[in-house]
Amino acid sequence: MTIDTHKPFRHTRKAFFISSQTGKTMSHSMQTKRIAALSLTLALTACATTTFESPDSNFQGKVSVVETPLIVAGTEVKIAGRDFKPGQQVSLLYGDTTLSGSPATVGADGTFKTQFKVPASAQAGRHSLVVNAVKPTAALVVALKVSPNLPLSGLDRFDLKASKLTNGLYQAAYSMKNDRVFVTSAVGRPPVTQTELLKVHPQTLAIEARVTPAAAPAPAPRANATAAPAAAAPAKPALYAVYGIGVDDANGTVWVTNTRQNTLAVYNQADLKLIKQFEPDAVPHPRDVQIDTKHGKAYVTPLNKGSISVFDTKTLTFLKDLQIPSSLAAGTGRGNNAEAKPFSAMSLELDAANDRLYTVSMSTNEAAVINTANDTVEKVFALDGALSAIGVAYDRTANRLLVASQGSDNLLIVDVATGKTLHEVKVGAGALNVAFDQVTRLAYVSNRGADTVTVVDADGKIVANLPGGSYPNHVVVDGKGGAFAINKARGTDDPKGDQITYIKPR
Repeated sequence: MTIDTHKPFRHTRKAFFISSQTGKTMSHSMQTKRIAALSLTLALTACATTTFESPDSNFQGKVSVVETPLIVAGTEVKIAGRDFKPGQQVSLLYGDTTLSGSPATVGADGTFKTQFKVPASAQAGRHSLVVNAVKPTAALVVALKVSPNLPLSGLDRFDLKASKLTNGLYQAAYSMKNDRVFVTSAVGRPPVTQTELLKVHPQTLAIEARVTPAAAPAPAPRANATAAPAAAAPAKPALYAVYGIGVDDANGTVWVTNTRQNTLAVYNQADLKLIKQFEPDAVPHPRDVQIDTKHGKAYVTPLNKGSISVFDTKTLTFLKDLQIPSSLAAGTGRGNNAEAKPFSAMSLELDAANDRLYTVSMSTNEAAVINTANDTVEKVFALDGALSAIGVAYDRTANRLLVASQGSDNLLIVDVATGKTLHEVKVGAGALNVAFDQVTRLAYVSNRGADTVTVVDADGKIVANLPGGSYPNHVVVDGKGGAFAINKARGTDDPKGDQITYIKPR
């Protein structure tokens, strides 16, 4: 079942705008009379046939997109529902247009499946679909994200060199002092038994050193948890898997986050020997780490805690939790903060010369500016145009933030002084991370869902859309005009998976 591709999704809450042509010429007055007569007929018909049936007073139905990992214009979308009433008839509508053809009938188990085709002319954005059920009647509104589908471009303007490293690549950090790239990797969900920290030559992209982190202690039982039957011990112990990474060129160290154990560790840049493994639960679900060598501090982002954890890079000790209050009050309807969610810091960007640290919140779609000299929060402001903000970079020449957002598939260029969004650039599905090169004044955006790295200039113009391998996950610049992009893999035999790619303008 498909819908007519001449009926386009508009990036608006309104219904389809449908035009029809009769092939005949009519005067304006004749057209007006015919439209009025048709409207009256439809209204009378609706009044004569519409009844208020007994509603489903305890409706618990849920709907999700299945088997459709990426939705762009022209995609066949599969929809599945559960917790509906057996025998209900379910239709999908966009505005006043039915998408699903004949209604789907809910089975005895309360589930149904249906599908429709997104029009080839659909505009990128979040579209509201109505799930309408009868016998008994119920309805809900679901959001359908249609991602931009940018073709590859600009390949003649850049040199790309790629090399396969190891399974489960995650992030990279570049040491300007030692001219080396450090890369983290972790495979699978807990207990994670395959993880490495790598040291990579920036020109040859060859692995010069590697280390497997130590075994981690078994997690303590959760309070009030129901006792479960004894399970067989895993074949291998869980390791202190490494994820986020930052380099400290003042002390010759590499900091990594051990997200699964809620902690972090410090290694030696020269030989990757472990210097300190912090105890579990030092930082709740840490993601990124940024090193400020000027003030001797490491900043770590914990998930959904409304704070950033600060450590001393010389003594390797915890200093404080820096609280970041959200600027959005509950019920404002702005972003995702209708229920007063805490500021959830994600990526970090340091402007060392001006003692400023920047971060963005995925939960509230805000940015925060922190003074690293005294660890005070100077400003928190909403990001207009962001949904699930996650990546951040900084253009110090223009005093602008660059924000990548997974939910809105875009890159925002924001004036820090005013908080105003100056440019919104649709870059690709699942924009995850961004790095800005101060030399070439180019931003590199990793689009995890689109398998691309989009290059955008400082004024929001797309310069190139480059192949990024499978699941581009991270990108970091070298300060010399180039960037290192990291991507993950679709399975163990993916020829484009788990690569590091060096990108440089010609």
